[in-house]
Amino acid sequence: MAESFLFSVAQGVLGKIASPAFKEAVAIYSIKDQIHELENTLAAITAVLLDAEEQQAKNRSLQLWLGRLRDVLYDAEDVLDELECETLRKRVISRYGGVKEKVHRFFSLSNPVILRAKISHKIKEIRETLSKIFIDKNQFGLNLRSVDSGMGHSRSREMTHSFINKLDVVGRDVDKQKIIEILMRPDHKNLSVVPIVGIGGMGKTALAKSICNDDGVKAQFELLLWVCVPEDFDLEKTIERIIKDANSQSLSNLDIQQLQTILRTTIKDKKCLLVLDDVWSNDRSRWEELKALLIEGASGSKIIVTTRSSEVASMMGTHPTHNLKGLSHEDSMALFKKWAFDEKEKRPRPDLLDIGNDIVIKCQGVPLLLKTLGSVLYTKDEEQRWAHIRDSEIWKLMKEEEDVLPVLKLSYDHLPSHLKRCFATLSLFPRGYVIHSYMLVMLWMSLGLISSSTKKLALKDVGVDYIKVLWKRSLIQEVEESESILSFKMHDLVHSLAMIVAQDDCSVVGLDTVEISERVRYISFSTVSLEGISNFDGVPPFLRKPTSKRLRAINFQFKVDDGVINREFARTCISKCNHLWYLNLGFGSFEELPSSICNLKQLRLLILGNNKRLKKLPDSICELQSLLYLYFDDCSELGDLPKKMKRLISLRQLSVTTKQMSLQESACRLTCLRKLEIMHCVGPISLPFVKLIALESLVINNCKLKLTKDNKSNLPSNLRTLSISKSEQVVELLQCLDESAYTLEFFAIYDCPSFTAIPVWLPNHIHLRVIRLIRCPNLSFIPQEIQSLIALKELRIEYCGELIERCRPTIGKDWPNIAHIPQIRLDLEWVQWMED
Repeated sequence: MAESFLFSVAQGVLGKIASPAFKEAVAIYSIKDQIHELENTLAAITAVLLDAEEQQAKNRSLQLWLGRLRDVLYDAEDVLDELECETLRKRVISRYGGVKEKVHRFFSLSNPVILRAKISHKIKEIRETLSKIFIDKNQFGLNLRSVDSGMGHSRSREMTHSFINKLDVVGRDVDKQKIIEILMRPDHKNLSVVPIVGIGGMGKTALAKSICNDDGVKAQFELLLWVCVPEDFDLEKTIERIIKDANSQSLSNLDIQQLQTILRTTIKDKKCLLVLDDVWSNDRSRWEELKALLIEGASGSKIIVTTRSSEVASMMGTHPTHNLKGLSHEDSMALFKKWAFDEKEKRPRPDLLDIGNDIVIKCQGVPLLLKTLGSVLYTKDEEQRWAHIRDSEIWKLMKEEEDVLPVLKLSYDHLPSHLKRCFATLSLFPRGYVIHSYMLVMLWMSLGLISSSTKKLALKDVGVDYIKVLWKRSLIQEVEESESILSFKMHDLVHSLAMIVAQDDCSVVGLDTVEISERVRYISFSTVSLEGISNFDGVPPFLRKPTSKRLRAINFQFKVDDGVINREFARTCISKCNHLWYLNLGFGSFEELPSSICNLKQLRLLILGNNKRLKKLPDSICELQSLLYLYFDDCSELGDLPKKMKRLISLRQLSVTTKQMSLQESACRLTCLRKLEIMHCVGPISLPFVKLIALESLVINNCKLKLTKDNKSNLPSNLRTLSISKSEQVVELLQCLDESAYTLEFFAIYDCPSFTAIPVWLPNHIHLRVIRLIRCPNLSFIPQEIQSLIALKELRIEYCGELIERCRPTIGKDWPNIAHIPQIRLDLEWVQWMED
């Protein structure tokens, strides 16, 4: 399974060879012949790769062959990327001059003659290895396959709020009613527990959610809480999650005693319904500890436990276990049809319906399989594709192992090849974790996993489309949208699937992990505290091993404790892992970033944010010509920035907090910068924008600015997004935009009491799609001219005093000015929702 996205890796290498930037590199270093031979061999292997991936489950020798290919493909990607990085560096030297003395540079690897020899040698090794692999493929009888072979005609399903409602829980009315009856029954116990047991994918969580959303249940309980229980039933994490769900606050810096006190206070004398979702551990002692805290609730409080284990249910339950069985055939067919056929098709094709009926029988009433396979088949009209699913040998494995996971993998197998690598990275996130699209898409872009076939679509938009495809395929769930950001979770079984397909590429590690596989490229730290870890010398042991040299991504899942990411940790990451593309050192505790950061030539993303000790960035950081994203926001002690940041010619996004009084010589000379975030600067800070010719997004948060005649006249003229928060100068800032081009698509003002009127020029921005006005209590009215914004899709007005009443549907004075907007939210309520 682990090599099932190799086709995408191979395509990535071929795509790099074909790119204009790489062709420039080939011309500069005179290696056209070597690259041409490499390209031909790789193209010949790629032609049979899809067939090899499909056959590998039955052939151990073929799996080993794919493993060899995988290693050489990654080596090729690194070498080609290194060459491209040197070309960017040469471009900078040509434009701005070198940073080292000429004699030193002549004898360095940056000298074209020496570099050509080095690169040629590496490419020769890769070509020779690929040639052997190409010859060895003949023993497997592989067939040529085109990229689109067998995919058939595709249809598109739009993901909307109403769509999700229509495909809600099916066939669980009786189960739901039985459990609600228990919850409503008078109970003099302080706490009673109702266990729901069923195999993975049977719909335990969905059933529990539908119960919690029942109006009668909501009326019965004063406090409804939902917690995904850690797999080891860690008491501290469980308590923290309960409190977070109750109070919407993170308490990661408190010890267990403080957490217990807050939990008791939170639930004391309140009638609570708590759902403990997906409990695995049968550790009775931890359950008894938690139960002792939960009895602080009022009499009649209840707990619903969902679990796959009858043993867990027996240990925790005070009521008889509710065993969740498979759906009836009728309900199964109804659910499958909702996902497999367009709702507009009143009469689905009989041939497909017959095959679908056979597939439904094989699914044995498991809702997750019905939805997932239905989603796979929704995009296919060819009978042979439906028959392929029905006749797959994987069903035998499901029956033999009594596990639905092998069948679930069919949904992965039918993903487009470029999405398979993206899906595998989801294994870096913990089970039950809420994943946000902006972080995931940045990870994908930094690792080169996103490509756009058209220059009109930004890569971040392509990345969001990738997420929506996973949503359509039912590989992610609980998708919500807020502030143009998608958040979602994975079903536990889907998370297991991601871990299986990514086992050779991705690894979740701890601060005390001793060793990782030499094939691992991406790691994510699950532990963020030194508690319970002995002999920690500042560096996780595996980072000192040779196996770390091939790492491309180092990420932390959560905010880390002070002292975890110290200077030695950062220095080791930089010195040992010289092929990094993605490095997250957020919440660090070091005063200065090592100057050796310049050696990470392939680095695309660097996160240094929330380091309260960071005082200086080395000048050498300006030599990271491949860097796309740089974050040092909320680094409150950071002084002057490097003056030669203009050398960061690839930088697209910058988030900055600094004590520096002007960004004239640093951040404001980045001609490719598309997004600038200025956060919590001590200020006042000067922002000359004259060089920011590509800037599309500007975020100003809690900063005092110097507004002079020069920078007033030179504010960005191509802005699409403008967000201003906690600014006393908001009116003056907006006046600066009066003469700018009318390009805005997103306009947001947050926490600005001095914001009293919508700027008169705003209605001129005819492409405006979103307006958000949050916590601006002195904003008095919405002007009539807003009616002219026919592209406007969303308006949010929250905590803006009397303005809320002026915008009430039909009765508010300003309602006629906004009634044409499809989606309107006042405070926390959508008062108008029309689909596009």
